[in-house]
Amino acid sequence: MKFLHTADWHIGKRLHEYPLVKEQQDALAQIAQIAQKEQVDAVVVAGDLYDRSLPSEEAVTLVNQALRDLNLTADLPLLVISGNHDSAVRLATGQEWFKQTKLYLHTRLSEAFTPIEFEDTQFFLLPYFELQEARNYFADESISDLTSAMKLVVAKLKTKFDPAKKQVLVAHFFAAGSLRSDSETKIEVGGLDSVPTKLFSDFDHVALGHLHDKRALDLPTIKYSGSLLKYSVAEANSQKGVWIVETEPFSCKWISLAPLNDICCLEASYAELTTKLYQTVAQDDYVAIELTDEHEIIDVMNKLRKYYPRIVELKRKKRLVHTKQAEKIESKSPLELFTDFFVQATGRKPTQLQQKWAKESLLELEKEGE
Repeated sequence: MKFLHTADWHIGKRLHEYPLVKEQQDALAQIAQIAQKEQVDAVVVAGDLYDRSLPSEEAVTLVNQALRDLNLTADLPLLVISGNHDSAVRLATGQEWFKQTKLYLHTRLSEAFTPIEFEDTQFFLLPYFELQEARNYFADESISDLTSAMKLVVAKLKTKFDPAKKQVLVAHFFAAGSLRSDSETKIEVGGLDSVPTKLFSDFDHVALGHLHDKRALDLPTIKYSGSLLKYSVAEANSQKGVWIVETEPFSCKWISLAPLNDICCLEASYAELTTKLYQTVAQDDYVAIELTDEHEIIDVMNKLRKYYPRIVELKRKKRLVHTKQAEKIESKSPLELFTDFFVQATGRKPTQLQQKWAKESLLELEKEGE
């Protein structure tokens, strides 16, 4: 059995204020091409197809297109679970007739205990679940944390094992010992948000979703595929892609996805950024800038946008130190401070009307303070 493992598409997610529809569409098209080139027998999507439980129409259209390309056009079985960002109820719409085209979509804990059977492999699709769902299913209100719940889940899954076949678990959770990145939402269930990996030693392979970097966990048979794209500046050096897994003989191969528009981190002075350096960055790439200048630059963001249209982060390597200015600030009135700030922000002095509004507002604040 040979399958492709992907997860954490987060369709609809933005990088700061920038929509990522084109980038997501391109990455999904690459996955479809890889699946066909590698001649896989199935595609696994381990949760978080959407970035929010109420996705936009544009996001729904893109997910539908991706599933259609893989399932109908490429004629591949799809093994899909819901993640913590998905609405299990909304995502499950149509799942009964999806099975007719071998699109297996599990969004409820109870569905995990019916394996999807292939000639030599059983897939157990375990969607993200809340503790109360586990308490209800096992009729046990004493379940107090995710590890306790998962012990019961795994024990029941093992009763469904066919000894003549390989067993693959598809799930969406935080495995103990994993490393987070800052584009993930921290999920804590019952005060404990990680599950010991030793619980899954009886599975031949575990395909996980939830963490956005494939390097989050370094185990031979338990893998995170990571997210579809780089969803934060912290992930600028993270490699995105998919796993190609073969169950007999066992092998795991990583195939990278080429970003349509990458995240580029620059550390330089304003002079360097506005001369030759900007020519090394693609026009549509997302740019995080760390300024090395120690002096003040008026309206620096707007000036830099002329060279880098998609700035997602701007910070200074060193904090500005103005000893003399600090002394002057202490002696200035609130209105004078407003005027200085206005000049720094806009590059011009406030009009008489703007000064009048500022003065009136400051007087109101003084009255409220009294």
